[in-house]
Amino acid sequence: MRSGIFIFVVVMIWVWSCNPPFEQPAPETPADDSLMIKKDTISVKLSHDELYDKVLGMLVGSAIGDAMGAPTEMWLREDIVTDYGFVEKLDTMVREPSAEGTWDYNLPAGGTTDDTRWKKLLTEFLLTQSKELSAKDFAGFIVKKYEQEIHQLKQTDGFDPEPFEINVRRVAWLQEWARVAKPYAEGNLDEYSFALSRFYGGEMTCAGMLYAPSIGAFYPAQPKRAYLETYKLAVFDLGFARDISGLVGAMVAAAIQPQATSESVINTLRDVDPHGYFKSRLVGRTAYRLLKDARRIVRQAKQTLPEGEEISIEMPTNSTLDTLTFWQMQRAFALLDAKNQDMPFHAGEIFLVNLTALLFCDFDFTQSMAFVVNFGRDNDTTAAVTGAILGAYYGADQLPEEMVNSVLSVNDTVLDVNLEELASQLTDRILSR
Repeated sequence: MRSGIFIFVVVMIWVWSCNPPFEQPAPETPADDSLMIKKDTISVKLSHDELYDKVLGMLVGSAIGDAMGAPTEMWLREDIVTDYGFVEKLDTMVREPSAEGTWDYNLPAGGTTDDTRWKKLLTEFLLTQSKELSAKDFAGFIVKKYEQEIHQLKQTDGFDPEPFEINVRRVAWLQEWARVAKPYAEGNLDEYSFALSRFYGGEMTCAGMLYAPSIGAFYPAQPKRAYLETYKLAVFDLGFARDISGLVGAMVAAAIQPQATSESVINTLRDVDPHGYFKSRLVGRTAYRLLKDARRIVRQAKQTLPEGEEISIEMPTNSTLDTLTFWQMQRAFALLDAKNQDMPFHAGEIFLVNLTALLFCDFDFTQSMAFVVNFGRDNDTTAAVTGAILGAYYGADQLPEEMVNSVLSVNDTVLDVNLEELASQLTDRILSR
C-alpha cells in the first residue's frame, strides 16, 4: 500500500513538472513608438501619435473652454446676452487682471486663466513622477513654486507699480494652496486639517477638478488607476468634492482609448468606486446623484410640446442653433438654476453642469462649450473641465481648427504656456514609464 502511494506521488510530480498548470504567456512587447496599456482585462495599444493627439486634445480642449468662458466669468446670464449675445466662439477679454483670472488686461481671443495654468503646473509635476504619484511630493512641489514666486516678488525693483502688481498676482494665485500644502508636505496632520477647513473660506470648491484632467491623461485607458491617483493628489478637496475630482480624472482616462464611447466615459461614475462612496450610510454617492439629476434635467428640457403649442422665444441674432435646440437649452438652464449653490465654484454645481452639457449635447464639443459658457456662473472653469474630457475623447485633430490655433498661439506668445510642448513632454513621459 505504501509503495503504491509512493509511486502515485512520483508520477504526479512528474506530470506536474512536464505540464505546469499556471504557465504564463510571454508578455507582448509594444513597439518603441507605442504604449500597451491595460484597460480592465483588455489590452489597448496606442501609437505615439495617437496618444499625443489625445493628450494635446485634453490640454487644448480645456484651454478652449477656459478661453470661451473667461470674458464672462461669473457674469449673470442676462449680462452675457446683453454684451455678447449667444457665445459660440472665442472673443477678446475686456477685464481687469486678477490672481485667479487673467494676469493681464484685455487679453486677445484665446487667452486663459488659472484653469490652464493649473494644467501647466500639474504637467510639470507629473514629469518628475514615475508610475505612482506622491501626494507629499505634489504638496512640496506647490510650496516650492510659491516660494519661487515670493522670491521673485522680493526681487522686484523700480518705481513703476505694474511689475509689483504682476508679481503680487502670481503670489496670490498660490497662497491659499500653499497654506494647505506646507503642513501636508511636512506631515503636520493638525495644521493640515485646520488649513484645509479654511481653504477658500471652507467652501466645497472645485479645487482638484482644476488639475484632475492632467492626471487622467497620465493614466490613459485606466480609469480606476486614474481615479486612485487623482484622489490621492486631491488634498485640497473637502467631502465628496474629492470623489468628484477622482471621477474627472477617471473620465479623462476612459476617454483616451480608441474604443471610447460616450457611454463608457459616463459609466465611470457607476463602475469606478474604489473607495466605496456608494456604500456611504444614509447618503450614498453624491456624484452619482448628480448624474441622475443631469439625466432628469435633460429629459425634462427635451420633452415635446403639447399638440398645437408653438415655441415662443426671442432668438439671438448671432446663434447658429435652431429654435428648438435653443429653446430646450434655455429650459435646461432654468432647471439647473434650481440646483445652484451659494458659490458658483462649488464642486457639485460645476460637476452637475458638466454632466448636463455632455448629455444634452450628446458629447458634441462646440455645442457643449456653448452650453456651459452661456449658462454663466463659473463658466470658464466649467467649460475647462468639459473641454478637457471632450478634448481627450476626440483628440486635438478633431477639435475646431480655428479655436485650436488661437489658444495655441496666444498661450504660447502671450502667456508663456506652450501647450504643444507640454503635451509632447507628457506623452514621452507616459511612454517611458
